[in-house]
Amino acid sequence: MLAQTVSRIQRNHGLEHATIHVLSGKHKNFSAQGNSDHRGFHLNIYGNIPEEAIHEAVHEAHKRMNNGEQELAVHPNCGTVLLTTAAIATLAAQGTFALEQKRQRRPGMDLSVLINGLPTAVLAVVVALIISKPIGIYLQEKFTTEGNLGDLQIVSIRKINPSPITRLFQLLLTGGNKTLPTAAYEIRTIN
Repeated sequence: MLAQTVSRIQRNHGLEHATIHVLSGKHKNFSAQGNSDHRGFHLNIYGNIPEEAIHEAVHEAHKRMNNGEQELAVHPNCGTVLLTTAAIATLAAQGTFALEQKRQRRPGMDLSVLINGLPTAVLAVVVALIISKPIGIYLQEKFTTEGNLGDLQIVSIRKINPSPITRLFQLLLTGGNKTLPTAAYEIRTIN
């Protein structure tokens, strides 16, 4: 039961990404954000994309994935990549300061450790940013998405009211650009 639920989430996550890829190929000047679960996914659009274009993109993504374009399941801006980047960069900085603290034989973090460790910590974070994207994409491919939809079918696509979280992401993804309209969609699937 748990394995089936995880598989559904992975396939819905892949379909969510494929939908964003299809939209990106046909529309410009928009941002998208989504989240998937075992029932389907939510898709939030920040920009001027007609509702019928969302319906077409979901169905086209589903068709293309079933025709072998399984790579559409992976997206470079996925939360998996962002979380991997954040975790590796945080560990790199913390590790650098811990080593500096040990080098100075200080009992705790103080201004000397911070000042002397900062240049190395910045370098460590830059290296972490470079290596984390391919690691995040690998983790996404292997664990959080699935490109083979199997018998997953689209049940419904409906426009819903944007949630407060959707509004928060509008600020984050558009820099607060109020001229980009916000639309939220609920896509339901079964298998």
